[in-house]
Amino acid sequence: MRLWPFGARETRSFKRPDMIASSAPWEEWATFLGYGTNTVSLPRVTVETALEVPAVFDAVNFLERMMGTLPLHAYRDVDGKPKRDTGDLTMLLNEAPNPEWTAANWRRYMWHGVFTGGRGVSWIERDGVKPVAIWPMDPAQTTVIRRNGRKFYRHATTEYPAADVIDVTFALRSDQLAAYGPIHMGRKAIGLAIAMNDFAAGFFAGGGIPPMALEGPLPAGPEAFKRAQEQIQRAIDLARKAGRAFFGMPPGHSLKAVGIDPDKGQMTEARLFQIQEIARLYGLPPVFLQDLSKGTFSNTEQQDLQLVKHLVLHWAVIFEQELNLKLFGQRRRAREVKHNLDGLQRGDFKARIEAIARGIQTAQFTPDEARELDNRQPYPDGVGAKPYIQGATVPLGTEPQPAIGHNGGPPLDDPEKDKTDAGTED
Repeated sequence: MRLWPFGARETRSFKRPDMIASSAPWEEWATFLGYGTNTVSLPRVTVETALEVPAVFDAVNFLERMMGTLPLHAYRDVDGKPKRDTGDLTMLLNEAPNPEWTAANWRRYMWHGVFTGGRGVSWIERDGVKPVAIWPMDPAQTTVIRRNGRKFYRHATTEYPAADVIDVTFALRSDQLAAYGPIHMGRKAIGLAIAMNDFAAGFFAGGGIPPMALEGPLPAGPEAFKRAQEQIQRAIDLARKAGRAFFGMPPGHSLKAVGIDPDKGQMTEARLFQIQEIARLYGLPPVFLQDLSKGTFSNTEQQDLQLVKHLVLHWAVIFEQELNLKLFGQRRRAREVKHNLDGLQRGDFKARIEAIARGIQTAQFTPDEARELDNRQPYPDGVGAKPYIQGATVPLGTEPQPAIGHNGGPPLDDPEKDKTDAGTED
């Protein structure tokens, strides 16, 4: 089955005549006004037309850039503790998965497929069991099949087993083969945004003139009426081209605006709502689609936290588990890959430094570990490898220790007396 089944149903875009006679039958009026018939529907939505909507392009571009540039580290288990691996696998995931692609562009391509058609796929080239390259595959040219209970990916004339294909889906269908894509599932909301864009473009390109109805004694016969329409339209066009504020009308005739103008139809509010609908489709806080209509200094910061906790973290785990399964196998124990999300949670410089200092003072990490967060070199001679804690911090219920005075004796009550009595014998 194909992975991107967009636009399977043919639809028609909004097409209507420029003018209509007041004596026209209801069917013509319904077509003219754009409702009441089954011949008018939302514009056909494909990946290409959807990306022409600024909110959709912004959502897809933002998500693919963010997920494509997150640090992705490989770890190896050493004596029961994970240790960063700096070998070939780290190079594949963070620098160049193959001789033609950078790691950031490869992952962006993967995530672009996920956030448009609903699927991103790549093939793992191996030398024995060792991964030596990762090659992106075009989801539109990939077919997923199941044979003898096993899943295979057919791309062009080559077939790959599921164990060698990295497959990230937006949401799987019930057959466990095809995927739901956000653009396909949100095609009505996106189509409405396209329709409003087209209406606004046509309205303003036409000089802001709404649809008109011709009132007055009409010529008999369809040909005579058609000629009258053409003459009036020619007069309108000539007046517009000449920059005139008015044009002549036949005696006893007038033009009357029909329908609702954009302001009364709350077009601005409707277009703003479509941005929020598209943000809802991707699970994005609206502020990341440049919608600050309800943004404040406090809630925009909370939306930043919501992005990491409820969106980025989920997709990061999905990608990590897919990579771990396909790179190391089902029963891997000593190897794993993991994203580093610290960079998304840094905040401002002052707050970050204060948080790091507090972490060192409470022995949650060593000075060297804190320096590593900013890619700084550790202290020499292992000074920063030890955990530190404030000396006043003791377990609850500990008896206070007596202070030590001069020459190891008990403390003196009056330091000045100590100076006066110095050298005096009883």
